[in-house]
Amino acid sequence: MSTMTTPSPGTTIEADPDVPTVRIVREFDAPRELVYRAHVEPELVKQWLGPHSIGMDIDVWDIRTGGEYRYTATRDGEEIAHFYGSVHRVDPNEKIVQTFGFEEMPDAVSLDTLFFHELPGGRTRLEALSVVYDFESRAGMLASGMEVGVNEGYDALDALLARLTGAEQ
Repeated sequence: MSTMTTPSPGTTIEADPDVPTVRIVREFDAPRELVYRAHVEPELVKQWLGPHSIGMDIDVWDIRTGGEYRYTATRDGEEIAHFYGSVHRVDPNEKIVQTFGFEEMPDAVSLDTLFFHELPGGRTRLEALSVVYDFESRAGMLASGMEVGVNEGYDALDALLARLTGAEQ
């Protein structure tokens, strides 16, 4: 497996050379239940998801088995991308399985599984595995600026979790 980038401390983004997947791993200094909440509660998600330069308008955020989500990314008040997906399965505090797509590239759909692993000391390891249709789709995904969004988003999630746990300095 090849490691693509890790510019932000603690984030690993890997692209498997044999299958069209992307695996992202990051550890957080917060309990698993809180990291999970930050993924399913729209008022929390809005505070961290995506790059710093992008705003987020949530149309639907129903993260439960059989649910769905839809949101619009904005920059300087203009809509720049529209994301949506179906939630296949949710095991609270443990796993979310969902599709991820965006209207601007309708054939670039991934199946994403997020695992929330409890670590000693009230920490959490988040593992996300995205499976796409082919290597060309994965190359487009990696070239889309995903890396910036992942790293800046997880940095914002770190800050949000610190505020929620009272660990903010």
